[in-house]
Amino acid sequence: MITLLTGENSFELKRALDDIVSVFDGHPEKFDGSQLDIAVLPDLLMSATLFSDKRLVIITGLSENRALWDVLPEWLERVSTDTHLVLVESKPDKRTKTYKDLKRDAALKEFVSWSERDVSAAEAWVIAEAKRQHFTLDKKSAQLLVDRVGMDQWALFHAIEKLSVLDAVTVDTISEIIEANPTESVFHLLDSALRGDSKRVAQIIGSIQRTQDPYMTFGLLSSQVYQLAVLAVGDKPTAQIAIDIGAHPYALSKLATHAKRLGRHGARKVVIIFADADIALKSTPADPWLLIERALIKTASL
Repeated sequence: MITLLTGENSFELKRALDDIVSVFDGHPEKFDGSQLDIAVLPDLLMSATLFSDKRLVIITGLSENRALWDVLPEWLERVSTDTHLVLVESKPDKRTKTYKDLKRDAALKEFVSWSERDVSAAEAWVIAEAKRQHFTLDKKSAQLLVDRVGMDQWALFHAIEKLSVLDAVTVDTISEIIEANPTESVFHLLDSALRGDSKRVAQIIGSIQRTQDPYMTFGLLSSQVYQLAVLAVGDKPTAQIAIDIGAHPYALSKLATHAKRLGRHGARKVVIIFADADIALKSTPADPWLLIERALIKTASL
């Protein structure tokens, strides 16, 4: 049997591999494919061992070894029926003959990293993962957790681990214990300003300036202001604009309401505010966090 585990979602890929290992009655043989020599293929794929009549052979990164990857199709039919060959490839070249043969003949499992369009799937997953770790997350808590952590499945997993030791998990405990990632914090920062909530702007600034770099924060804010401006002046659907500028439709959809309300004239004012702040950040010795907060407060007053 041959299994190909592929994809850039390293969390799901590792969990799938762990599941295969967990049901195997024996000791898996693990190899770094990039370091293998062609001479070892017969022993790896065709031979039994002295200790077991069943084998689980796991080879990671074989596609990095082009010489071996190219000849692999010649060996696929020779894999012993007593051997389960598992190939682990995060990003194989799908144009190669080897990949095409594996896609046809192997059990292919592809694990794609989550994007902003997978928020609902992420929320459902954290609820299920919390149950797996023996506690309960309601829908509102799951939404907040995904909102604060983002779409990185490893980060979500570790956040759930952190919450699992608590006696009770609520929206308040998540807000207190789980630190918001920079991108999510910045979105809420700009969103609060666009809603005219100066008090909330000051609260978020006070929270993130302890751990975040002000220049990185301003860069993320500028990126979102650019997206806001494109939405305000564009006459295409949000999904098409997302394709044109390389952004996720879900992320843009959260700015679309503000863009529609502000219109071209209002969005232009926001762009000017941040352009002035950019000049001040580069040309004055003033506290960068003060300049960022000032730009956001000006935005809130529009």
